[in-house]
Amino acid sequence: MNKVMLLATTGLLSATVGTASWAQEAHPITGDALASDQTFSYRLLDQFPSIDPQLIEETAGGHVARQLFEGLLTQNADGTLRPGVATEWSSEDNTTWTFKLRDDAKWSNGDPVTAQDFVFAWQRAADPATASEYAWYVELSKIENAGAVIAGDSAPDSLGVRAVDDHTLEVTLAQPLPYFPQMAVHYTFMPTHRPTIEAHGANWTNPENIVSNGAYVLDDIAVNEFFRLKPNPEYWGADEVIIKEVTGYVINDVNQALTRFQAGEFDMMDDLPAGSFPRLEAEAPDVAHSVPRLCSYYYTVNQSESGHEALQDVRVRQALSYAIDRSVITDRVLQAGQAPAFSFTHWATAGFELPSIDYADWSQQERLERAKALMAEAGYGPDNPIEINLIYNTSENHKQIATVISQMWRPLGVSTQLNNYEWQSYLDIRGNQNFDVARSAWCGDYNEASTFLDLLTTNNDNNDGKYSNPEVDRLMDLSLTESDPQATYTQVEKILAEDMAILPIYHYTQNFVLDPAIRNWPMENVENNWYVKDIYRAAAD
Repeated sequence: MNKVMLLATTGLLSATVGTASWAQEAHPITGDALASDQTFSYRLLDQFPSIDPQLIEETAGGHVARQLFEGLLTQNADGTLRPGVATEWSSEDNTTWTFKLRDDAKWSNGDPVTAQDFVFAWQRAADPATASEYAWYVELSKIENAGAVIAGDSAPDSLGVRAVDDHTLEVTLAQPLPYFPQMAVHYTFMPTHRPTIEAHGANWTNPENIVSNGAYVLDDIAVNEFFRLKPNPEYWGADEVIIKEVTGYVINDVNQALTRFQAGEFDMMDDLPAGSFPRLEAEAPDVAHSVPRLCSYYYTVNQSESGHEALQDVRVRQALSYAIDRSVITDRVLQAGQAPAFSFTHWATAGFELPSIDYADWSQQERLERAKALMAEAGYGPDNPIEINLIYNTSENHKQIATVISQMWRPLGVSTQLNNYEWQSYLDIRGNQNFDVARSAWCGDYNEASTFLDLLTTNNDNNDGKYSNPEVDRLMDLSLTESDPQATYTQVEKILAEDMAILPIYHYTQNFVLDPAIRNWPMENVENNWYVKDIYRAAAD
């Protein structure tokens, strides 16, 4: 029996509790004196394409959605589950899950949040008419009939989710999934307000139209410049929200962004300039932070019919991977604790053991010699060179890494054309397989190895390289029926390494600078899920 029942009793769930309007001068738990200016601002590398929970496909939009919308469950600072709209959740068999919803949850227009709102949103995510980039996530969660709905073979209302009553949501899975509640945290499963969407269509997320149920509401936005959030007075926990204004600034230039942070223009930024972390940490250890983050950085190789002929040869893909000196990338370019990657799944993933991959144990000179031999076997080399197109999104760090790697490939007879695109164009080009090699990264949608490995199954929509191996598909299906799938995950990682399905480069750390006045930041959340409602600004000493 798997049964979890938690009550949303304020004060027991986190260190962030309080009283109405935060009139007191000190935080009631930490004792910190509170600043009179309770604002928080941060830098975004790129403009998020959408804040519609069912259309978001990347982390920037996900961070904003986490403030605007609240799903069934959220996370504590250490990544453990806590109540969101649901106060209790339970399952007798890990197949039928029941969520009891709080009766004081409201939309920002005052409407009650009900189980029907979740049914609408989840059906909408799976409905082909929505064209959600994360429809595959609904199928991955094993909700009954998800595959048929996504394929257009069944109506959206056949999805295995129903409102038993206004405050009871029942989810039926096609097979047991003990970590389903973890998956329910994801923005794809956040509720959306049907009347607003039906009234405004694609414009429903504009500030003048949007109706949300999270701790904040969208107050203003200027595309590619900034957005601003204000507290949602209808939020069930509004009396506990300390930060009264949230602002995000879109700044593509990482060096300019750091200069502006140091000038005090905003409170937090990640994606620091490559190589800057050691200096920043030495100068201000209370400002610069490096913590594990559940993301892997890799290069996607286009293995579709439109891909480069040479890259369809596994020997060429292996050669490209072997020639990458990952320690140069992590220790000389980035210098912030990242780990060289020879497999896909991040080492910090819960319950995951890094497999032994042959080429990981070779010296870099051995890898390079083997790479040259493989290129010669495939008929390529300095006497028969190949040219490949490598795309990346706007970032000085991505540019530096691409430049260094292109130099590492030169001894193989590979010349590399580097092409930089702004975020949305990059996503479109990569998603339509109009590239040879593409800068990529994957951040876990939940803390379990399948969040990485499922990406490389044949039918995953985010498998932009269109890698396909029936054995990988079979093993990932098998893993869902195993009480301990670690051995299966090891097999999958070894196949991915043999096929060189992707070119793994490094496992992330979350490197960022944060104004020390901002307190309660979730340093131990490896998924980098942060909620502004949990933080506060302390008064200057």
